[in-house]
Amino acid sequence: MTTRTGVYPGTFDPITLGHMDIIRRGAKLVDRLVIGVTTNASKSPMFSLPERLAMVQREVAQIEGDVQVVSFDSLLMDFAEREGARVIVRGLRAVADFEYEYQMAGMNQQINPRIETVFLMADVSLQPIASRLVKEIALYGGPIGRFVTPTVAEEVAARVEQIGRKGS
Repeated sequence: MTTRTGVYPGTFDPITLGHMDIIRRGAKLVDRLVIGVTTNASKSPMFSLPERLAMVQREVAQIEGDVQVVSFDSLLMDFAEREGARVIVRGLRAVADFEYEYQMAGMNQQINPRIETVFLMADVSLQPIASRLVKEIALYGGPIGRFVTPTVAEEVAARVEQIGRKGS
């Protein structure tokens, strides 16, 4: 029997409840879900790659199924091929996400037509959550407990304490 492998890529800086929703649901669609933690040069990460890897590994430890967390620094389609994936799992929050993801899926299809992209709509209650906004709220001293787990909220608060709040 062939193992159906999917890849869910992202920077996860930090991992949010929205990410967790997509991971839980994505894990049900495949036999093995590989969460690919990467660095996006266009983003300024709050956490280093090793810190994000550890954060994601801890947060997904209780999810049922074969869920693995690895880092990658390559084209997504090369990473997916190396992992033996036939599916890329992507979460959608809004129309703006769809336009970007649709274009990326088209480009990825051109690179490797053997790998499909599957879009999962975020739970309605989680749709507004974005890591970028969580960081911005935290940097201005706002509450983020509705968007991340308590442990992640503590880690973000500690990092904000290190780098300093804005608007003080």
